[in-house]
Amino acid sequence: MFIPLELALGLLLGAGSTAPPAPNVARLKQMHAAFAPVELTADLSTLPLNERKSLVRQLQAAKVMDAIFLQQSWSGNVLLLRELAEKSTPLARAQLEVFLLNQGPWDQLDQFVPFIPNVPPRPVGGSFYPADSSKEALEAWMKTLPPEQHAAALGFFTVIRRGPDGKFVIVPYSIAYQPELARAAELLREAATLTTQPTLKDFLEKRATAFLSNDYYASDVAWMRLDATLEPTLGPYEVYEDGFFNAKAVFEAFITVRDEKETQKLARFSAELQDIENHLPIDPTLRNPKLGALAPIRVENSLYCSGDANRGVQTAAFNLPNDERIVKEMGSKRVMLKNVQEAKFKTALLPISKVALGVADQKNVHFDVFFTHILMHELMHGLGPHNLMVNGKPSTVRAQLEESNSAIEEAKADVAGLFAMQYLIDKGVLEKSYEQTMYTTYLASAFRSIRFGLAEAHGRGVALQLNYLLDAGAVTVGKDGRFAAHVEGMKAAIVALTRVLMTLQATGDHAQAQALLAKLGVVRPEVQRIFDRLKSVPVDIRPRFSQAERLMEEFP
Repeated sequence: MFIPLELALGLLLGAGSTAPPAPNVARLKQMHAAFAPVELTADLSTLPLNERKSLVRQLQAAKVMDAIFLQQSWSGNVLLLRELAEKSTPLARAQLEVFLLNQGPWDQLDQFVPFIPNVPPRPVGGSFYPADSSKEALEAWMKTLPPEQHAAALGFFTVIRRGPDGKFVIVPYSIAYQPELARAAELLREAATLTTQPTLKDFLEKRATAFLSNDYYASDVAWMRLDATLEPTLGPYEVYEDGFFNAKAVFEAFITVRDEKETQKLARFSAELQDIENHLPIDPTLRNPKLGALAPIRVENSLYCSGDANRGVQTAAFNLPNDERIVKEMGSKRVMLKNVQEAKFKTALLPISKVALGVADQKNVHFDVFFTHILMHELMHGLGPHNLMVNGKPSTVRAQLEESNSAIEEAKADVAGLFAMQYLIDKGVLEKSYEQTMYTTYLASAFRSIRFGLAEAHGRGVALQLNYLLDAGAVTVGKDGRFAAHVEGMKAAIVALTRVLMTLQATGDHAQAQALLAKLGVVRPEVQRIFDRLKSVPVDIRPRFSQAERLMEEFP
């Protein structure tokens, strides 16, 4: 029986709920236009026929990630999407466009305010937990569990549901999303039979097995060892969607093609990581004397992305896996999406610099510095404190900081990335000319990132950084309202902020993390005035995957 959308959402909201006024067609079109359309392509000219066919199966598996992510974000997403797709009014079409952009009915750029009538507030815990549960009730229940079950309840790959008796029960992803994962596993196995690249075949086979077994360790190890012309990343990874415990991984996919030349150019940075760790501006006892194996660095061109990887602001690089066991044993892999970064730089960063920076500083905004800082950001995720002891028991920074962890970690990676670049400049690994350009490029990029919204971890983390630098006098505002970064002041402030954030992580002080974000994770008037001048500048890109779609039509 078909249930009208208004009735279904009304049941989800509960009696007496009210919703804010929804935007009209004109406003929805503005929201959609904030993301500039960009074609993302990769060079497939040397790819043999069998690898092209394998690639198509990988693309098809990636599409399945969209269906799972929609369920994870909110239990009402699938019903709402179906209802919007069945309507043909101008309003419904505009709502559908913005829904697909955000992968849900909440505006990522505006504190996740709903843009469709009768939609509830965005669920803090996604759909990983029962809709009628609270964080406090879940914590109380978890305290009653034996250690193995407690770990499963807070594990990456489980959801919490209510059993027939109304009590909480732990359900693995392999059961919660069984139809979709079975289909994705089938496609990955087909892709594995088609490729002749050993490490690619191994990853595809093991990830297919993981989808059905719910044990992702072996496939994450295989992904770390993946060394092929095609380097797919698909499965449950990031935990931003879980606002309760920062614990549950959401499904996403990046289907990419290796840029071998650029990969070789950046490989040298892996060898510098232990030296950078040894010189971090924190208490020496907090440094890791032996990092995992040299971190693989891959430069890729994105052909297709889906799920959490394709909603709102686009990912320009990533550092995975998040499993602390693998990070400790093997390090983590850094993937740079070069064509995405180039598109962001041209579409958003350069126009922003014309508004936010003085004329003399605008010439110091360079793509190679932008690219290198993003790389350093990803490398720094693997440095600094990750594991700690709490009341004599082993724990992690992520577990202790909970909902504050993502923004603090993104801020740490940014400032530690600048610290690392300055260290490599002083060491002679990077050119001295980077010193001025990197701070100016970083400052322009800060405005780009905060526009992503304070409800988003990266945006809030960058707001924290910018306000800290303003308070330290490392960044100043001129009479014309434009901003400037001062090299010597930046050097000192970056060292100080790196120390603050890493020491906070080492102590696992949840209250301090919350207080720091409450104080500095805000948009101040002088920053807002710049944003007011940027209304005609796109916030980010909206990728189009025509090349991937043509491939899937060629080999259905």
